[in-house]
Amino acid sequence: MERVLKIWFRSGWLLLILFAVSCGGGRQHTTESSGVDSFRTCYARNFRVESYDGYKVVEMVNPWDTARLLHRYVLVDRDAELPDHLPEGDVLRVPLQRVAVYSSVHCGMLEELGREGCIVGVCEPEYIALDFVQQGVGQGSIANLGSAASPDLERMVAAAPEAILVSPFEHAGYGRVEKMGIPIVECADYMESTPLGRTEWIRLMGLFFGAESKADSLFDHTEAVYDSLRNLAASTSDRPTVITERKYGAAWYVPGGNSYIGVLLRDAGADYLWHDDTQTGSVPLSFESVFERGQAADFWLFKYNAPHEMTYEMLQSEYEPYRRFAAFEKHNIFVCNTGTVPYYEEMPLHPDRVLRDLILIFHPELLPGETLRYYRKLKDE
Repeated sequence: MERVLKIWFRSGWLLLILFAVSCGGGRQHTTESSGVDSFRTCYARNFRVESYDGYKVVEMVNPWDTARLLHRYVLVDRDAELPDHLPEGDVLRVPLQRVAVYSSVHCGMLEELGREGCIVGVCEPEYIALDFVQQGVGQGSIANLGSAASPDLERMVAAAPEAILVSPFEHAGYGRVEKMGIPIVECADYMESTPLGRTEWIRLMGLFFGAESKADSLFDHTEAVYDSLRNLAASTSDRPTVITERKYGAAWYVPGGNSYIGVLLRDAGADYLWHDDTQTGSVPLSFESVFERGQAADFWLFKYNAPHEMTYEMLQSEYEPYRRFAAFEKHNIFVCNTGTVPYYEEMPLHPDRVLRDLILIFHPELLPGETLRYYRKLKDE
């Protein structure tokens, strides 16, 4: 947002234009007194970037121990000579042109940037609901690298990626892949605590793939739409209660109150029943604990992955006590089948689309005439 300050002098008007920048525009870089050009983020907390003469340094913050680094990368233009005395870190010649990708999320980001042609291999394509990935794997232009836990090394070598994009987990390694000499880019975007914090990782992808302007434009648009929807939801005083997800094995994993799902529910004008929890990840609870707090909740939302559509009968057969929830009795359950809609592929870059769905569920009167994109009401039969 630009503000114009007009200062009156006796000799006439002096027009002084001050750029009071919102997070949406013109925030790409700030120059520090040391001469280092810093890439400033507005929401993301798990990476930082500094530019030097001839290279950039990208530091991934360890989200499980923020006082430590997860990884450091040194970005050098692929057509330039390698500078002397580079700092410690994995050197990436950018823009990257050939990458292997473990996560559907990062495949979706590259498609948004128009860099999907850089993907030469993926893990577990059966869980990636993107047409270009399915077509590429079918035609052989994108290698099916198998399981993310144990990729096919022969196929990896044949694909010849310059880097491998992964989603890191605490205390987890990458097995024999670490010994291949291929830089592993650890993208902990899913550990950001806010929706727009996760979205801002598109700007880092823009640096890696030579699409900075496109990335900034995409982020600015998402930020503006998200803020508009959040303000719309804030205009109503009604706050229906909601629980999410369902039992998995012995535990029911609910999003922490400070997780990006918790923030989305709050921004959609709902009273998330674990809003007082301070955790940013998922919290494992017993069925009894969830039922005690959530039995009378107005809404119940959950995601699943299946080739078929779930019904109330199927949900009850999965775990009979589910029927005791008020949302079950009132048929007020909304579900998202991630096997048929690109929820995971789109949500990180477009939390505004998920927010729109949630507002349509909790406050349909605020968005008359619009339809759900990801969620639907659970079928009676």
